[in-house]
Amino acid sequence: MMNELRTSSCQPRAHRTCGRTGHAQLVRGAGRAGLGLAVAGALAVSFAVTPAGASTRPFLGGLSTVSRIASTVPASGPAAGDQNPYGTGVVPRTLGDLVRGDVLVSNFNDAGNAQGTGASIMEISPAGGVRQFAVVRQPTATPAVGLTTALVALRSGYVIVGSLPAPGGQAGAARAGALTVLNSRGRVVETFKGGAINGPWDLGAVDAGTHVTLFVTNVLNGTVAANGATVDGGTVVRLTLQIAGDHPPRLTSERVIATGLAEHTDPNALIVGPTGVALGSGDVLYVADTAANRITAIPNALTRTQLIDRGRTLSKGGKLNSPLGLTIAPNGDVLTVNAGDGNIVETAVSGKQIAVKTLVPNGAGDLFGVAGTPTGTGVYFVNDSGSGTASNTLELLH
Repeated sequence: MMNELRTSSCQPRAHRTCGRTGHAQLVRGAGRAGLGLAVAGALAVSFAVTPAGASTRPFLGGLSTVSRIASTVPASGPAAGDQNPYGTGVVPRTLGDLVRGDVLVSNFNDAGNAQGTGASIMEISPAGGVRQFAVVRQPTATPAVGLTTALVALRSGYVIVGSLPAPGGQAGAARAGALTVLNSRGRVVETFKGGAINGPWDLGAVDAGTHVTLFVTNVLNGTVAANGATVDGGTVVRLTLQIAGDHPPRLTSERVIATGLAEHTDPNALIVGPTGVALGSGDVLYVADTAANRITAIPNALTRTQLIDRGRTLSKGGKLNSPLGLTIAPNGDVLTVNAGDGNIVETAVSGKQIAVKTLVPNGAGDLFGVAGTPTGTGVYFVNDSGSGTASNTLELLH
């Protein structure tokens, strides 16, 4: 069954132009999610809830140890050997096969290390237990999956993951991909694709149980056609979802709220573009504008109706070195992990870079997704090279 949703989305057609109404397709999987309740209550966020105002001392200042939790490579099954961990999300509630406090990790590469072809989501307990939560089926006509850093587990038990398929691991073959919705048993129940969804690279979520807002970064707006040249076509799309009873999430609106973000293909990274995204205090959305080596801020992100070009630079250069994963610290500061050197950087809401820690020595190209622990006492991150002789791991800075 396929439904088509037309919304008031403002969708870029060329560099920094907008005004076209877009639409996303909703592809519903067979059957229902099997969840017998909808969660109500206070607003919950898929990352740390932040207080107003600047921090008084660096969050990273109290963290000194990096511990390896477990491998992110599935040992068996149809996606055995998947590698290059990207997305990192903490499970908020125990439902189905999901256990509160476990960490979900998505893999971007297959066993042959071809980028844009991985299909597995691993569930890892803080104690190191590992199970394969799901193998995501091909969501579009493109014969690949390629699970990206866009990954979140919702309070309702649904898991949403992005894909950017690149058959053969070739950037020139990269296609739009989709957002896939799985239930708490790892079964695909919906796929959101088309419209403004074009290479969903990362996402953040504001989760109020029956009402969810997603902020999705997209990296394929003119990227492949530019053949390696940098284009300012990266976007941030705001999607709203409704969840009622045991029905899968229903997409109710789609709007591009930011454009003009740098993106390009890369022989080593496949695609470089806007990655980490998280909502801070005061309704400000922070985005890691990777190719421009900066953190950008989008004000009034939950209610914005006007498109903003490039956003407002919070911080640029300095200790930032191609920031990728991004989350909000308990003190309200912005945490980003660098693609260029294996460091994590803490930036205050004033824009001042106030702390830096090394997660992976000589770790260029090793860091991707990042998520705070539920207790607010540490940071989970995925490591493409691993500790010592290990490779592809989930680790904890504490």
